[in-house]
Amino acid sequence: MEFRCRLGTATGDVIEGVYVADSESHLRKELEDKGLYVLALQRRGGLPALALGGPRRRRIPRQDFIVFNQELATLLKAGMPLVQSLDILRQRVAHPTFKAVLDGVYERVKAGTALSDAFGEHPGLFPAVYPVSLMAGERSGNLDAVIRRYVAYEKIIGAVRRRTISALIYPAILVTLMIVLILIIVVRVVPAFSGFYGSYDRELPLSTRVVVGISNLLVDNLLLIAVAVAGSVISIAAWAKRPEQRARADRMLLKMPWAGPSVRKFAVSQLSRTLATLIGGGIPLVNALEIAGRAMTNRHLAEEIGIVTQRVKEGESFAGALLARGVFPDVAVKMVEVGESTGALQEMLNSLADFYDEEIETEVSRFITIIEPVILVIMGVVIAAVVLALYMPLFELSSVMGG
Repeated sequence: MEFRCRLGTATGDVIEGVYVADSESHLRKELEDKGLYVLALQRRGGLPALALGGPRRRRIPRQDFIVFNQELATLLKAGMPLVQSLDILRQRVAHPTFKAVLDGVYERVKAGTALSDAFGEHPGLFPAVYPVSLMAGERSGNLDAVIRRYVAYEKIIGAVRRRTISALIYPAILVTLMIVLILIIVVRVVPAFSGFYGSYDRELPLSTRVVVGISNLLVDNLLLIAVAVAGSVISIAAWAKRPEQRARADRMLLKMPWAGPSVRKFAVSQLSRTLATLIGGGIPLVNALEIAGRAMTNRHLAEEIGIVTQRVKEGESFAGALLARGVFPDVAVKMVEVGESTGALQEMLNSLADFYDEEIETEVSRFITIIEPVILVIMGVVIAAVVLALYMPLFELSSVMGG
């Protein structure tokens, strides 16, 4: 059988090739005996690991995945064999996609395949960090500790993401409410006044004419505007899905005022946490950088990490390569430099991630404190201006009749 392999060398290089062996387990043993790290191994010409329908069905709930790993680490620490642990856990999973994956993983491990390889056959379902972390645990003989470290990593990343999203929900609701109220006034209320203004024998105030004109434009072309908006959203989404355009959009996002610095800090925190997890599991720095770069959500910074990885391969220090790119914060570069010089890179990366997580939470809280009253003031001013424009002719008419 032929297998396509992605291997890491002791010097930090990554090589790919096709190898012939009787089975995956024999090939893995042969490669490891040569001092190579098996990063990915897949049978050549084989069918996709899983075909369960569209992308929505292939999603595995994050919480289910974390609970599975917590229970797996507990069983392994208690001394239960891996195959038996997988057999127990796969029967308790309710999610159909996850259960199908675990059934396949169980059969592969039972047949002699390493756990990291079995999960590595499903790259679209699991983070790239996960199978590599498993591989580190297998090589060190401390799989349960590595899994617990990975669970802690996922919980911290998830907590930061949840806190950020939760903080932004209320401003998003306010903005949506403001837009809906204005649309109701312009589309439903203003046309009712337009009929009355048709019999008004005096020239309408400028503000009233503007509001009525906008209302007529929206009402007369509502379907066309809706189609145009939907088409624009679809076009932007399709444009953003292209890798080169997504990287460009991520680069633009980093340059945005207020949001840009926070996005950069989140990306650096994610990178630092991932690197610390992989290095703590015994993965060489170059391999850890490659995996962490692929796991980053900001594609522009991921491309920069790819360049940094290449420079580290060529013998440059990690901190020096970061500094040369000029896109990473000075604090991050200095802390990495200290970590490299003291031999405590993993601890320094964790400290850097904790530092930026606190910074992000503080900045988001400050942003929400400022933006909430600003949105309320804008909402009140806009609605008051529209209502005043509608009633201004009535005020003028009342003053004429009163006179």
